[in-house]
Amino acid sequence: MKTILFDLDGTLINSTPAILESFSIAFKSFNKDVPSQEEIKKLIGLPLEVMFVKLGISKELAPKFVKAYKAHYKKISKYKTTLLPNAKEAIIKASKFANLGVVTTKTGKYSIELLEHFNLMSYFKVLIGSEDVTNHKPYPEPILKALHLMDAKKENSYMIGDTCLDLIAAKEAGVFGIGVVWEYESMEKLKSCGDIIKKDALEAVNWVLGEGDRK
Repeated sequence: MKTILFDLDGTLINSTPAILESFSIAFKSFNKDVPSQEEIKKLIGLPLEVMFVKLGISKELAPKFVKAYKAHYKKISKYKTTLLPNAKEAIIKASKFANLGVVTTKTGKYSIELLEHFNLMSYFKVLIGSEDVTNHKPYPEPILKALHLMDAKKENSYMIGDTCLDLIAAKEAGVFGIGVVWEYESMEKLKSCGDIIKKDALEAVNWVLGEGDRK
């Protein structure tokens, strides 16, 4: 049996509006200038605390910004998040021949709530969120933890994600990495981190199944 692990933001869901608004609220809560949307988007995929530090907030204050972010995100996430095109189809198709998991740097609690909101959580055996590991992607820990919990073999396992963080983590964990194109990472950057790049999650699932373009 194959195992397919999916990233969440930019791979299955578009939560960019909710993320950007929550960052804006967090900065405004402390009377700080809000970074540009492009600055924020290029960091999505990293843990929130790391994102705030890279956006100029001190390590000491970052936890307070994360708290403000999460308080607002919790209020708006469900109605400001949508499934990406073909994401539901990808999950349903993949579930017919593979065990599925989610590996994300998003808070696990919110990730589960979102997937339940879309009636998709039941397809996944495991969800590894930011609070479940010490070393986040690009480290292999979250992927390895998911594989352990699923009793999966590396040689039959795949990680589908939209950033180099996903592809590097997959390589370090010893599983197949498949990149999908979204606004957080350019095609050129993805190609520098992995060999298999597809337009979306469904194309990636088709590749695992042996359908479509094998490049």
